[in-house]
Amino acid sequence: MSGALSGGEEQLVPRKGSTSIVWVFFGFAESDADQKAVLCKECRRVVSAPQGNTTNLFNHLKKHHKPKYDECMKAKANAGPQNPRQCSAPAQATITATLHRATPYPSTSQRHAEITDAITFYLAKDMCPINTVNNEGFKSMVKTLDKKYVIPSRNYFSKVALPALYEKRRGEIEREITAVEYFATTTDLWSSRTMEPYLSLTIHYIDDDFTMKSRCLQTSFFPQDHTGEAIAQGLREALASWSLPEERQVCITTDNGSNVVKAASLNKWMRLQCFGHRLHLAIENAMKDPRIDRAVGICKKLVSSFSYSWRRKKELARAQKELKLPEHGLKTECPTRWGSRQAMIERVLEQQRAISQVLSSDRKARHLIPSWQDTEILEAIHKYVHPLTEFTDALSSEKYVSVSFVKPVLHLFSSSILKVNDDVSELTNTIRKKILTYLEEKYKDPETQELLDMASALDPRFKLRYASEDRVEPIQARLVSEMAASVSMEQGPSDGGTADRAEDTPSTSKKKKTLGSFFKVTERASPAHPPHQAVASELQSYLQCADLDSEENPLDWWREHQRVYPRLSKLAKKYLSIPATSAPSERVFSTGGNIVTCLRSSLKPESVDRLVFLAKNL
Repeated sequence: MSGALSGGEEQLVPRKGSTSIVWVFFGFAESDADQKAVLCKECRRVVSAPQGNTTNLFNHLKKHHKPKYDECMKAKANAGPQNPRQCSAPAQATITATLHRATPYPSTSQRHAEITDAITFYLAKDMCPINTVNNEGFKSMVKTLDKKYVIPSRNYFSKVALPALYEKRRGEIEREITAVEYFATTTDLWSSRTMEPYLSLTIHYIDDDFTMKSRCLQTSFFPQDHTGEAIAQGLREALASWSLPEERQVCITTDNGSNVVKAASLNKWMRLQCFGHRLHLAIENAMKDPRIDRAVGICKKLVSSFSYSWRRKKELARAQKELKLPEHGLKTECPTRWGSRQAMIERVLEQQRAISQVLSSDRKARHLIPSWQDTEILEAIHKYVHPLTEFTDALSSEKYVSVSFVKPVLHLFSSSILKVNDDVSELTNTIRKKILTYLEEKYKDPETQELLDMASALDPRFKLRYASEDRVEPIQARLVSEMAASVSMEQGPSDGGTADRAEDTPSTSKKKKTLGSFFKVTERASPAHPPHQAVASELQSYLQCADLDSEENPLDWWREHQRVYPRLSKLAKKYLSIPATSAPSERVFSTGGNIVTCLRSSLKPESVDRLVFLAKNL
């Protein structure tokens, strides 16, 4: 039974202990203490709801108040399960808020764009597969963080969002490097998991604030034969695609591949050999000894026996605890990774007692325990190789000056670390001599020596300390020549007669002549210092000032002194930007390997280039 009641203005109160969303539209008169007569808030009619049954309430809304019924059903669909201990919202504002929370953001809204941009950045920076946006776990996480956000499709991110982010970042870097006066590069070739060849190119420069900057410009598909001519052409096209003049390139750092060396020669580019590759080859050359081959071979077999046996790994962990040794796993040598042999030997020596304890209990594996002669050889290798790998790591940085360290490091090798000493074994002295001879032979060419001398001279930590006596004057002469050339480039057209034209120009108010003006005229009339003399004075002042501490950052020093040495500071930007190793290109390979995985082996080359670029430059 339903009928109209008088007193329509009477305030309605909610049902006690109600849980259904429909009770937002119904209530009871305040005078109805037992809450028997259910009243509709819209028409004030009584609706029968025996024992709190809500079927009649929904039917009433559907028949008499269709918009409210649709609103109620939408809220019911979007609302989660309610706590039976809590009452439903007492006012219309609650359901309105619920509906507002459940309404998706328009795709054109700012909030939707912000979240989409954040997901795009996440996919690019963390090298995640684009299909991540379709994963149920990812969608559940985003829905929990913001229920009103609807994730766009996978195609949107692959065809719209990521290309747009790439174009935006590329434009920013193009504007950034346009103003760079000098830059250096590194390059290398590599093959992806699907054996597709790529040519990488990175750029390095020092900005106006004397901060070292490093950018990955491209990872271009390179299906041509890897001849010197093809690589030379590819590198020229790469620079041209970024509008980078070749004459502003100071140097290119590469490995020792004959095709890359020839490419740099064909382009007539100054090339610096990678210190890391050269040192790695020097160590490999020095280890060509039957005694070393035997000791290293036993090391490899020993490590392999633990790598393929979970039982031996378990026994090794138990032995480490008993002997109170570091609970470290053994390392395997990787022929293409610098210092991996040293890392393997170091770990075997560290865990020698635990290894012996495990293998001695197995008759079939006792022969893998290194003899005392093998142990002596491994200790000798570790003793001379470990310091060298530390130098390689230090010179592979992209954020700090490295090229100026090459000459001091070579001097340190010859005078201390690799110096032949009667207190060590004959094998150790032989290894030291081979490494030092190899490095001296490879770095003796005049062009490389001149480049390294210039870099060290412009580093306030070293200056001319490591230059040979016969090289001091030529280095200073080249510094003076390049400083004078920078002065002539800065000078514009002659401004003679400017003062006369200024005097002829009528002035509305005549300024009173002061005593200081006479001296100003005298200074203008007197001959200025010759540019060559000013340049020489600036260089001598720099060379005579106190050396910077070897652990300080030379770029911080130049930032503070660029006004004192304006010409030299420009040369410092030019030469100190050169990387000592081709590690930046090697790191591009690692990034590419994390992108072109077995689950993403169908990526097109242009997508690989785009994703590597974003991962390295965001």
